[in-house]
Parts: sequence; structure tokens; C-alpha cells
Amino acid sequence: MAERGSLPLHTQIAELLIRDVAAGRLIDGERLKPEREMAVEMGIAVGTLRKALHKLTAMGMLQRVQGSGNYIRASAKPNAVYSLFRLELVRGGGLPTARVLDIARLAKDPALPPFGTAPDAHRIRRLRYLSGIPAAVEEIWLDGSHAEVIAIEDVSESLYLHYRQRLGLWISRVEDRVGQGPLPDWAPREFPVAGGALLPLVHRLSFGQDGRSAEASLTWYDPATTRYVARFS
Repeated sequence: MAERGSLPLHTQIAELLIRDVAAGRLIDGERLKPEREMAVEMGIAVGTLRKALHKLTAMGMLQRVQGSGNYIRASAKPNAVYSLFRLELVRGGGLPTARVLDIARLAKDPALPPFGTAPDAHRIRRLRYLSGIPAAVEEIWLDGSHAEVIAIEDVSESLYLHYRQRLGLWISRVEDRVGQGPLPDWAPREFPVAGGALLPLVHRLSFGQDGRSAEASLTWYDPATTRYVARFS
């Protein structure tokens, strides 16, 4: 099983299965393995897996047939925690987790595009994992008008979920621009690329439920293990 995070484990398992569907690793109508076999493979309790499967059933992504098993319903479009998260393992899917490196309230970096209304912002630096593999380094700037303080211990793997639950901010859409840029020297040693190396770089501008820009971010990812994927249907 992938590295544990601060989201409930059954939620992490549900999100992992959702991403496997999105990546085509699980297809519509496919029968999942027996629950006990799946639980052993994932290194979790059967009860935890059943909570995850119940969540998927409620979302319309799983059909549970008595005496037959659990079947994927890939045509559903769930409001998943990671629906706006575009990074996947090269082989597809991958459970996102993250380790916060630093949070500071600072004057906005003038190199960022205009966003929000405050002169300062919360700068959040993180190391991203996909199924336990270091995949990306992130620098997120949340406009200072949305919170006085953001504590490291309060932030979960999904910042957007934190924004929604703690700040009343719903990220309704994002604009991504993908290019290249040198990896910053503050990247942790655990990340498998040396500082200064040229990597794929995603510039994101995020918008709240009122249509106004609320956040700007930069994400450098390791192309040896990770890819950027946007799917449309």
C-alpha cells in the first residue's frame, strides 16, 4: 500500500480507485477482485476497503451485485477530491499524498500573475508523492484575504479540500500553462532530481466559487516517473 497520509485511509483508497478508472487501468464493467484479496494486496483491513467501496457505490462509480461481486461504472463523473489534480505515474494513476516543507505569509512574488486582492499571500511549499514515489515539488501561493494563518498540521494532502472545509473557498476551475523551468534549490534531497535541473513546470491559476482568482502555483515534476494528464469527455 502507498504511503499513508492525513486523509482517512478509506478516502485515500477510494481516490486511488477513481484515478485508476481515469487512467484506464480499471474499465467500465470490469469486475474487481474479491474484497479479501484486494485488501491483502493493498495492505489494509477488509473493513477499510469496504468503506472505500461503499463510498464509490454512493458516488455511482461502483455497482455491487449480491453473490457476484463489485463492478466498475466508469461512465460516472464523480466530484472527487483530486478531480483537478493532473499528475499521474507514467504507468497511470497513483495515489497523491504530500509532505509540507514550509508555510510562510509573505509579500506576493512579483513574478507571479496577478491574483486575489491582498498584497500578501500564504506561500506553501510541498513535496508531492504518487503512491509513495516522490513525483513533484510545489510552491503554492494562496491570497492572504482567505485566512489569517495556515498551520502545517492542519493541511491535508488536498489543499483544495482544506480550503473548502476550513476556509469556505471552493476552487471551481483552474488554468494551467505547461512549460519548463529550473528546479529551485529549496527542493528536498528526497526528490530524485538535483536543484537547477530543467524540468517540466506547470503554472496554475486557480479560481474560487465567485469566479475570482484566489491562488497561483508552480509545480516542477520528474518526467522519469510522472506525467501531466488532462482528460476531456
